[in-house]
Amino acid sequence: MPFYVSPEQLMKDRADFARKGIARGRSVVAVQYADGILFASENPSQALHKVSEIYDRIAFAAVGRYNEFENLRIAGVRLADMRGYAYDRRDVTGRGLANAYAQTLGTIFSSGGEKPYEVEIFVGEIGDAPEEDQIFRLTYDGQVADVHQYAVMGGAADSVSAYLKERYAAGASLEGALRLAVGALGHTDAEDRVIPVRDLEVAVLDRTRTRPRKFLRLMPSRLETLLGGRGPEVASPPAPGDTDPGAASSGVRVDNPADPTDQTSGHIAPLEDPVTGEPPVAPPDAGSDGGRPL
Repeated sequence: MPFYVSPEQLMKDRADFARKGIARGRSVVAVQYADGILFASENPSQALHKVSEIYDRIAFAAVGRYNEFENLRIAGVRLADMRGYAYDRRDVTGRGLANAYAQTLGTIFSSGGEKPYEVEIFVGEIGDAPEEDQIFRLTYDGQVADVHQYAVMGGAADSVSAYLKERYAAGASLEGALRLAVGALGHTDAEDRVIPVRDLEVAVLDRTRTRPRKFLRLMPSRLETLLGGRGPEVASPPAPGDTDPGAASSGVRVDNPADPTDQTSGHIAPLEDPVTGEPPVAPPDAGSDGGRPL
């Protein structure tokens, strides 16, 4: 007969598993400012985003396993598009998307057939006035919380949240909110560090934009202008087992010119053929023999 495990112990084990996976990711910060909501995270990857657009006034941010929260993001985009097409664009709300995500995460967590999702999610929506802005935080087990002013998830969330609690001021400008969020991400119990601009992923929901779509991703050139004069930048060491896109466990290989066995570096000649002793010969051009392009 199979071993018996009480429901309480089973749920506790699944929750511990999800929390450990989320804690290995890098923190994501959401901060309300005068003109909207700012999302910031440390993400060295330029191709895999943790902050994205869902609909006109709605943004999505997540931390944890990329493949899992990317599936949730795509499902949210499809749901919003279908609802806006079938009814009206004003019927697509952050509250409705948060409820849909909560049902999905809760079903997966309580199911015994698959592992729980190692993700936490922010769903942000801006209104016509600052008091109408909303930020929903969803946990791995489907719980929904309506947060205000600022919120943090993943990584060293307690340390970052304590930094924001001491320094947050309502009605700040974009520059002030950005400096606060980036300073919080670089805050540690031992020593604060300055995160390089190229390792930051920042996006805003800006109500002052004249276009219907209020989502805007801040490029490195603008970040350098807003964050100028911060001091020497220090990149964070990769966390072992980090599940975020910019983690060292992503399998991305970095060339080492000092390594004579590194064949992708341009400073070292290729190894000789072990049989003939001659350098390898490049394959013939596809056009020389009338071959078709692959």
